[in-house]
Amino acid sequence: MTFKDEIKRRRTFAIISHPDAGKTTLTEKLLLFGGAIHVAGAVKSNKIKKTATSDFMEIEKQRGISVATSVMGFDYEGYKVNILDTPGHQDFAEDTFRTLTAVDSVIVVVDVAKGVEAQTRKLMEVCRMRKTPVMVFVNKLDRPGRDPFDILDEIEEELQIKVRPLAWPMGSGTEFNGVYNIFEENLYLFTPNKQSLEEGIEFKDINDKALMEHIPENAAESLRDELELIQGVYPEFDKEAYLKGELAPVFFGSALNNFGVRELLHAFLKIAPSPRPSQAESRIVQPDEDKFSGFVFKIHANMDPNHRNRLAFVKICSGHFQRNTNYQHVRLGKQMKFSSPTAFMAEKKSIIDEAFPGDIVGIPDSGNFKIGDSLSEGEVLNFKGLPSFSPELFRYIENADPMKSKQLAKGIDQLMDEGVAQLFTNQFNGRKIIGTVGQLQFEVIEYRLLHEYGASCRYEPINLYKACWIRSTNKAQLEDFKKRKVQFMAKDKHGRDVFLADSSYMLQMAQESFKDIEFHFTSEF
Repeated sequence: MTFKDEIKRRRTFAIISHPDAGKTTLTEKLLLFGGAIHVAGAVKSNKIKKTATSDFMEIEKQRGISVATSVMGFDYEGYKVNILDTPGHQDFAEDTFRTLTAVDSVIVVVDVAKGVEAQTRKLMEVCRMRKTPVMVFVNKLDRPGRDPFDILDEIEEELQIKVRPLAWPMGSGTEFNGVYNIFEENLYLFTPNKQSLEEGIEFKDINDKALMEHIPENAAESLRDELELIQGVYPEFDKEAYLKGELAPVFFGSALNNFGVRELLHAFLKIAPSPRPSQAESRIVQPDEDKFSGFVFKIHANMDPNHRNRLAFVKICSGHFQRNTNYQHVRLGKQMKFSSPTAFMAEKKSIIDEAFPGDIVGIPDSGNFKIGDSLSEGEVLNFKGLPSFSPELFRYIENADPMKSKQLAKGIDQLMDEGVAQLFTNQFNGRKIIGTVGQLQFEVIEYRLLHEYGASCRYEPINLYKACWIRSTNKAQLEDFKKRKVQFMAKDKHGRDVFLADSSYMLQMAQESFKDIEFHFTSEF
């Protein structure tokens, strides 16, 4: 297979949604189709002690939610599929925002009963900003839910994107008969409580009387009327509009019952983009360039708690990545060789010899990498779009066990490198402050420090409104500002100046009084 063929057959995408819409369940069913796993973890059932394949951290298994993005790859019908299952919970949004920089397209999962929820809207803004192609899977059709036309209207309005159904449900809840696949002109019949998928019955002409042999007459009539309405109301499916992020194809099904998932997967493989160009600061990098380049979009400490290891997740942007080959670490300006790069199946890893654009490779890291770092074959490339956002919640972090101060320092250092939260050191009193975008992050940090590093910490309250990165070409004004605001000045993990404003009024006054100082609310500037 040629280099270009390898690129064309890759599909790298993220699955995003509000918590509980069925994102992780859908991921699992896609993996079942790909033969990557043979039994799905019963995510909801406490009786069955299997948990979702993509939720591998101990705290995820206890809580039944995803708190970190996991990467899974498999081969299916000649395609290489890379899925990134993201956390839905808003407290972990930052991990998801960064993950969206490493994918070429997105599948949004919507609960048929709840419709579009707040977190989905937020994530969709990032997709819109990056013009990422989006496909929608309306889930839980086996439960009572809202009218499909209402759901489509809400998706258009809330996510600000045109929609086009490529499958259509026949009933819902106890009346759910199945799905008509408009894309392939097939009928799939639903059998309740059955975990295997029904074979499709081909129906080029749904006016054919034979339709009544498979579904009740009233359901057949409804289906005909609704399909006619779809043709009249929605534009024809336009692949170009989808690839530009202007049109979202919509599918319906029940991920828990394995229903509608195969139609989604088949259509996705046919229409979703292969790896797309990546924007670096100096130029646009094309995937089919000869020379290798890639960037780190995530770091995960202790994927295997028995070995205190860290992995840097690298998205390959161009060229052919090979094991035991020297590559340039752009920020450090030094050559590095990787003897055990890995491919993922959640926490299961296998060493690989090569990888291509679109693939996600795990590189064992002893502290050389931070989020946003680039690798190349010598060219200085810095990829854009990997910001840290200004935290909204703050706590002082203190050592609760003086005998474990080294473990605590190491734990904080490594967990902050993952980008789950941010560490600021107050320049006035030297105390360490953790900043996060969600309350749950504090619990996750405390839990992981204790269980992965054997260090116990305690939090103390601090009243802060916003952290802003500051810089200025007017050195005298910058020094004056730092002297006047000495109690509110801190350094972030990378030694940059951060102003910790304790109220919106204080921030506004600072911005008005010091015109030559730039106040940034993301760390990428």
